[in-house]
Amino acid sequence: MLIKNIVAIGGGGFGRSLGSLEIEKYIISLISKKRPKICFIPTASGDSSLYKLNFYRAFSNLDCITSHIDFFSRTENLEEKVLTQDIIYVGGGNTKSMLAVWKEWNLHNVLKNAYEKGIVMSGVSAGAICWFEKGITDSFANELKIIDCLGIVDGIACPHFDEEKEREPYVNDLIKREIIRSCICIEGNCALHIKNDFEYTSIDFGNGKKCFRVFKENNNLKKEIL
Repeated sequence: MLIKNIVAIGGGGFGRSLGSLEIEKYIISLISKKRPKICFIPTASGDSSLYKLNFYRAFSNLDCITSHIDFFSRTENLEEKVLTQDIIYVGGGNTKSMLAVWKEWNLHNVLKNAYEKGIVMSGVSAGAICWFEKGITDSFANELKIIDCLGIVDGIACPHFDEEKEREPYVNDLIKREIIRSCICIEGNCALHIKNDFEYTSIDFGNGKKCFRVFKENNNLKKEIL
């Protein structure tokens, strides 16, 4: 039976420090084979060389077959590359710019196809919210905004929920004013594992970190732990 997986990380992981690689090990555990193939897409950081180096350090240490996709130097055949992977990992950075580049290269449709084929989709921050219908991003210099994302899974997502002080008030205000009905909020050092579109599991790789669904009920804001 085909199983579809998304692991959306609210903050943390190899991009900050290699550490114990707990969430990276969790992602790999979703593939039942030795030496899974994992491809890193660091578009949101402008294909940062340091970010790519940390990726190779992390997943080579975990005995994976590693590769990446560049968009700011010569770009390879995306369909051939993506559809031969076991795992895709999308890095953090500027979500709006990332999605614009992907659309120009048709990567958004390639990723949707890969997800339907059972390739694990994962990522942090920009790489977490990109899978949802919409995401709350700090891509803009002076304010948070909601932007359209890939729409692979339902809902609106917000990363860094406990790490950046403006996030929670912004989400609460949107819900109070009924601009959005609810938001999936992911704390730093926590990930939301979405299995087959609708099965949610919160993965704490920090210290009591959580994922919430924030919504309004009887005119009061509610936080439901996922």
